[in-house]
Amino acid sequence: MTRLVLGSASTGRLAVLRGAGLDPLVVVSGVDEDAVMAGLPATSGPAEVTEALAVAKAEQVASVITSPVSTDCVVIGCDSMLYMAGELCGKPPTVDEARARWREMAGNSGQLYTGHSLIRLRDNVITHRISESSVTTVRFGRPDDDDLEAYLASGEPLRVAGGFTLDGLGGWFVDGVDGDPSSVIGISLPMLRRLLRRADLSVAALWKSNPV
Repeated sequence: MTRLVLGSASTGRLAVLRGAGLDPLVVVSGVDEDAVMAGLPATSGPAEVTEALAVAKAEQVASVITSPVSTDCVVIGCDSMLYMAGELCGKPPTVDEARARWREMAGNSGQLYTGHSLIRLRDNVITHRISESSVTTVRFGRPDDDDLEAYLASGEPLRVAGGFTLDGLGGWFVDGVDGDPSSVIGISLPMLRRLLRRADLSVAALWKSNPV
């Protein structure tokens, strides 16, 4: 019975997994993302950055998992960032920055990169380490000034990568996505299915072991 462990505090990722029939054990990593990025080569692209962050989170969580969970579990770490105009955008630190970002995003498109890292433990020993990054193009609408100010006042843009959501209030201002919608929320179900298969696991097995 393989326990699924989600190494993330993201309510969006948790909702995606629960909506897909899995109820994971949530263990927040607490990784210093700035320190991880500072240690990467200056030439690292958005895929490499988000994948490195996901790996750091999964490894930190895997290091603190104890029995009985560590006898048979799979740890998932994720990280998402928006890439626009040659710049990686995480969570905007202030309302002013979120407002400026939305002025740039309105009517334009950006690429949402999501790094995924999977670590499987059997009998307290790591048997699989797999990581990969996905990318989905997000087409942004043009929110009216009063709508944008109300959205900023909600506080949501400060809590999420890129300053927007697809599954929350920000969904009103996303005209469409080209790629996997679940990846925009923070965890790609198609990619996770493929990573699980490489770790000798199936969705059906996790459904049985981690029912909602």
